[in-house]
Amino acid sequence: MNLFEEGFEFNTTIVVEWLITGGLKILVILIAFAIIGPLGKKAIRLGIQRMGKQRKLPEGRTKTLEKLTVNIFSYILIFLLIVMLLGAVNIEIGPLLAGAGIVGLAIGFGAQGLVSDIVTGFFILLERQIEVDDYVTAAGFDGIVEEVGIRTTKIRSFDGTLNFIPNRNISGVSNHSRGNMRALVDIGISYDENIDYALEILKKVADEFAEDPRFKEGPDVLGVQSLGDSDVVLRILGKTENMEQWGVERDLRKAIKEALDEAGIEIPFPHQVYINKKEN
Repeated sequence: MNLFEEGFEFNTTIVVEWLITGGLKILVILIAFAIIGPLGKKAIRLGIQRMGKQRKLPEGRTKTLEKLTVNIFSYILIFLLIVMLLGAVNIEIGPLLAGAGIVGLAIGFGAQGLVSDIVTGFFILLERQIEVDDYVTAAGFDGIVEEVGIRTTKIRSFDGTLNFIPNRNISGVSNHSRGNMRALVDIGISYDENIDYALEILKKVADEFAEDPRFKEGPDVLGVQSLGDSDVVLRILGKTENMEQWGVERDLRKAIKEALDEAGIEIPFPHQVYINKKEN
């Protein structure tokens, strides 16, 4: 195909023909990938979910594998799309790949961070340090894991912020979603109150919450925890299902406040005294 008739004069017919055929090829490729992408992702999700049920994998593990596989599929699909688009406009792929290899060697030292991300992400997945829906503290962020990728991990903070963390920055992980969690409530009473009577009231509240299915152990009234400036601090402790500890603590505080009010036991609060000085 010669785009030039003589010298620098364009062969209009060939140019138009090239644009039409190339445009049609590109259009067909884009339509095909627009169909293959969603279908492939849906097939992956269904396949992973079916495998998870067959092997009785935890839901978090199933979601982790699902998101990771979809992530890898997307990268492969983008690479194939680029290669096929270049082929559609008659650009040789071989020389480009060879050039990319040379450029890759040149920038290899600058890509150490990317390699570190991938290696760290591999071991995080292999050792199952974190999974989707886990509550974790990692790289200075607290929140719920939304995705564990081969390069980055996504953690949603409790205020709604989505944090993208390069895997190499995850030097240590605190996973708060493994096993039962602790529900701890401290309540202060006045120094003038009868401690034994207050402990008896708290024991009744604790016995009522012992029937709560969220509790796995307790709650138990431990006794006097500390002596504050204006109150005697009493402590209740129990073990709950994972991620239920905050709701249980809120309900416990409410029930304790109502029980102490009903028993006439004072919970100290700051007082202010105003002195008016009168001049003679």
